[in-house]
Amino acid sequence: MNDKVESRQRRARKSRVRMRTARVTRLTVHRTPRHIYAQIIAPEGNSVLASASTLDKDLRSGATGNIEAAAKVGALIAERAKAAGVTEVAFDRAGFKYHGRVKALADAAREGGLEF
Repeated sequence: MNDKVESRQRRARKSRVRMRTARVTRLTVHRTPRHIYAQIIAPEGNSVLASASTLDKDLRSGATGNIEAAAKVGALIAERAKAAGVTEVAFDRAGFKYHGRVKALADAAREGGLEF
């Protein structure tokens, strides 16, 4: 595997171990060059409580790999999380740097009412 990918996965593993021991609901983010995905995962890690991505029909029109699209996904995941009864989460950036699209998604989720 690529060294860059291995390094990202190692960083992700370290933070996920801490979140699992704390037994908290987590908001995890995954990004690709074209899309961005977000999921609210239960503390046990065995079920997804809510999800949103740029693949959703209402977000698919227009550009899907930019900061504006990431902000829309953040607002949508916050709305769906509140509908599922989740207000407090831990932010799992999956080893990605906290800037650009990942930061835009997190900021929009905070504005939408999620606390982390």
